[in-house]
Formats: sequence, structure tokens, C-alpha cells
Amino acid sequence: MRKSEDRADGGDEAAGGARARRPGRPPRGADGAPPTRERILAEATALFARGGPQGVSMRDVAARVGIDVSSVHHHFATKTALYDACFARVYEREQRALAPLVDRLAAAVAAGDQGEVAAAMHHLVDGFVDFLEEHPHTTFLWLRRWLEPTRDSALDAAYALPIYERVERVLLGAAAGGALLEPTPHVTVRSLVWAAHGHVTALAAAGQDPVAAARERYEFRAYAHRFLDRMYPASGVEGAGGR
Repeated sequence: MRKSEDRADGGDEAAGGARARRPGRPPRGADGAPPTRERILAEATALFARGGPQGVSMRDVAARVGIDVSSVHHHFATKTALYDACFARVYEREQRALAPLVDRLAAAVAAGDQGEVAAAMHHLVDGFVDFLEEHPHTTFLWLRRWLEPTRDSALDAAYALPIYERVERVLLGAAAGGALLEPTPHVTVRSLVWAAHGHVTALAAAGQDPVAAARERYEFRAYAHRFLDRMYPASGVEGAGGR
């Protein structure tokens, strides 16, 4: 990917790949500040979310963090490696937020409890929206990526599809057990994901208007729950045919 950029930014791409991370918050220095690598990732994520990979240089990241560009290269040999690591960081946090909610849904499906299946789906959607509202750079990082559908598509396979495909498999399992009717779970999941990202863009557009932001939050949550209730009626398969 982007070989010309990598040569311009210097170094061997493999040397800057995402490193294994320990769970929980990153360690902090004696002064309480996050370590340099975490500061680079946080600022790079914000910059890539705003300008995409083409609009951000390693020097831009260094200036934002307040360090020399050589320090950025020490942690991430190339811009490609840094860009990948930003997605890996977002993915790790999203996994931590959503995995317990998907586990709850899977357990409800395995138990054949239709009421709990419905409740777990609502909690999963709420959890996803909560995560995006807390980490709005996630939305803009992905939207920049999707502006060029065929460029950097490996990022989807590594940092988006694993979560979404697990939800799809759970929905298929629920359909197989008769808890709901769902012939195209990938369309349902993708529709809700895109809607949630659209919600975050609407919040950004609301800016400093607290009334508009509060209205957007209320109306989107109501829409998401209404969507689930109509897609998966409490009566299960028998009532889903009128969809």
C-alpha cells in the first residue's frame, strides 16, 4: 500500500507495525502523561479522521504531539504503519466495549429466550452508539477510509468485519432457532452501522447547540429501537412476515 508515500516517510513498513497491547489503559509516565506512543496514536487518529491518509504527513503528527519527526519514526517507521495502528487502536477499544454485549446476545440465542434476545439486541445497539458518541473520531476515521472503497480495504477485514460478522453469525443462529426471521443479517448489521455513523456526523453538525444535540440523541435512539422492534417482532417468525 502507498509505496511512494512509505519511501518518502522512510523506513521499513514492517518495523512500524502495531505492537501487542496489554488490556486496560496504557501505562503512564512519572508525570502522569500517556507514553509517547499513545500520544502519537491519539493525535494521529484525530488528524487522519480529519484529513485522511493523503492529507496528513508524519511531520504533521510530530507537530501535533510536540515532538521531533524522528521520534514518530522511532515508534512507527512509515505513515502506512501509523495509519494501520490507528485503526488497530480503535478496534481494540471497540472490541472491549462490544464483546460483552455480543456475548449476552449469543447466550440468549443459545438459551432460546426470545425476550432476552430482543433485550440483548437493544443493549448491543445502544452500546455501539454509546461507543461512537464517546469516540467520534472512530466514525470520521472510517468515513475517510470508505471514501475510496477499494483503497486500504484490508483495514476492513482486520478491524471492522470481525465484530460485524460475529453479530451476523449470532443473528443467523437466532433465525435457525426460530427466535427471529433474518435472511440477510449482513444487510441489517451494515444498515445499523451506517445509521449510527450518520448519527455521529449529525451530532458533529449540531456543534455547540445543546438543544439540537439532545434532540438528535433522543430521536436516533428512538429510531434504532423502533427499527429493531419492527425488524424482529416479539412474536418471532410468525409475526415477521409482514415486514
